[in-house]
Amino acid sequence: MKLTIDPQIKEILSEFKIGIIHYNNITVSESPQMLKGRLQLFQEQLYFDLEDKDITEFPGLLEWQLIWKALGADPSRYRPAAEALYRRIKKQNYLATVNSAIDMNSFLSLQYEIPLGLYDADKIEGDIQIAVGTSADRYEGLNNRVNTLTGILVSKDSKSAFGSPYVDSKRTAVTEQTKNAVHIFYLRPSMERDTALQLLTAASNMFTGINGGEAEFYVL
Repeated sequence: MKLTIDPQIKEILSEFKIGIIHYNNITVSESPQMLKGRLQLFQEQLYFDLEDKDITEFPGLLEWQLIWKALGADPSRYRPAAEALYRRIKKQNYLATVNSAIDMNSFLSLQYEIPLGLYDADKIEGDIQIAVGTSADRYEGLNNRVNTLTGILVSKDSKSAFGSPYVDSKRTAVTEQTKNAVHIFYLRPSMERDTALQLLTAASNMFTGINGGEAEFYVL
């Protein structure tokens, strides 16, 4: 499976980069109590931070607002996923646990202040391209709505768009039947490549520590 970034994105954001982790032979199950507790505690701590800080005081969230605007999307209407999570927590609308893979994905997104996409690799057809969405890019999302992704970054395979840093599709959702997965980290463009590789090392270790399997990663 090959991943590429549409050159149009680099023309707008010269430092744009993504991190990719491929997982093989993972076991997705109900989250262990340790992960449930860690996710809950992190959200409670964030809630108190958000009482004193504005969303734009979190560097990762601010940088993704600026990326949204540069690519032509309205960040007040379609919020980057990490910011949407923070806004939920600000209202004490904490995330319920789903499974050991999705809960770890949520924890990592909150920790790093960036959107992440986690997909069942066996439901992806062919290669993946990261591109700016058009009115033709639409799918039924995990928010139970049909989402049109004009001006929003999308991940697409040979069939159609299936993911974005806004909301992901049901088609490639990770479930307890998932054995192989692709993890897309929408990194902050300002992050140095070496720092990004350190982030992916830590994230892949945490993920496989819970879900088992093997991980390979790189920065694109």
